[in-house]
Amino acid sequence: MTGSDALTVRPLILSDRPAWGDLWTAYLAFYETTRQQDIYDTYFERLLGDDPQDYNCLVAELDGKLVGLTHFLFHRHGWKVENVCYLQDLYADPAVRGRGIGRALVEGVYSAADAASAPSVYWLTQDFNTEARKLYDRIGTLSPFIKYDRG
Repeated sequence: MTGSDALTVRPLILSDRPAWGDLWTAYLAFYETTRQQDIYDTYFERLLGDDPQDYNCLVAELDGKLVGLTHFLFHRHGWKVENVCYLQDLYADPAVRGRGIGRALVEGVYSAADAASAPSVYWLTQDFNTEARKLYDRIGTLSPFIKYDRG
């Protein structure tokens, strides 16, 4: 980051809706999927909600423009007393990649997990997501688990 860059990681606010929608659309496109408008509306509403089961959202703002997002939630774990944190979505605008946006967002989730006394943060990515995995290899530990889905 240069001295002229002003990167801020902060919680999502209502007025972020259009920019958040653009970023989430791009994130979904990367994974070759789309969602109907009602999913966008419900998800955004939940991201702003106060139900502890709902997802949380942090956004990255660079010089006044939203350039990244992360969605995460806290949940119980059968092997731990404290909650754990699942980082579901992480996205940085390709135009600003390599400038610390992803790292800042993950560190924001780490801080939120620490504040919630959730010592464990985990996430999934696809094996072909090589650029993101370079970051993940520096800030996390690769798990030996393999994910399965119901048919």
